[in-house]
Amino acid sequence: MGAAMETVSQAKSHGGVQGVYRHESKVTGTPMTFAVFVPPQAADGPVPVLWYLSGLTCTHANVMDKGEYRAAASAQGVIIVAPDTSPRGAEVPDEPDNWQFGSGAGFYLDATQAPYATHYRMYAYIMEELTALVAAAFPADMSRQGIFGHSMGGHGALTFALKHPDRFKSCSAFAPIVQPSTADWSRPALEKYLGADERAWRAYDAVALIEDGKRFPEFLVDQGSADPFLATGLRPELLERACEAAGIPLTLNLREGYDHSYFFISTFMTDHIAWHAARLKR
Repeated sequence: MGAAMETVSQAKSHGGVQGVYRHESKVTGTPMTFAVFVPPQAADGPVPVLWYLSGLTCTHANVMDKGEYRAAASAQGVIIVAPDTSPRGAEVPDEPDNWQFGSGAGFYLDATQAPYATHYRMYAYIMEELTALVAAAFPADMSRQGIFGHSMGGHGALTFALKHPDRFKSCSAFAPIVQPSTADWSRPALEKYLGADERAWRAYDAVALIEDGKRFPEFLVDQGSADPFLATGLRPELLERACEAAGIPLTLNLREGYDHSYFFISTFMTDHIAWHAARLKR
């Protein structure tokens, strides 16, 4: 894997390899850990890449341990990359008693406000540094990339796709925060990271990006009807209205009785991976 990247662990699973890796990030100024599952088809050459962005309080380990994605990824022949959700370390400013900000809550943006701007640069980290690392170290076909995520990670996936439709060929989300600039559990974080000028927040807000002219071929979203954050944090109807006004096809599945947990995510994980694979293999 090269001197720049340390292998933390590797295990065979569904014919492929589930690995965890660590490297020193120049972008965040901290060590960063991420997970990669490589399917057996990669032995014959590069395969498509599907990025999974986790939600608030999570690390790479949540989806790796509870997402139940490896059988589907192996069947479809796609690499799954799961970054962390924020920089971590004693030198990284944090609010330990606030689960909606700081460690575990990077919101996949590049902070501009002190003291957060030095380390909280998850947007550049994923788009630039980790992308280059994955391309160099794994049998990844970087011309076929998709992205999906959960909650805060669903927010990240939607915004990454809308800003980079040339790079990402598919995008889906589980219970995404569709308009973080107005949601009660994300608005305070955006102000701390990006400052008081709300115009700067629009670059990291899926609904605002669509209103401002960004487009993507189509989205798939699954949302549990019993999600306790549905009414105030997630509000998928805002994305539905924005997509309808912009002419963006959106498949929005309201799953009766499902909550916000990985029991929900793992139930529909196979559907999402198959949906991405169909588009990445065209």
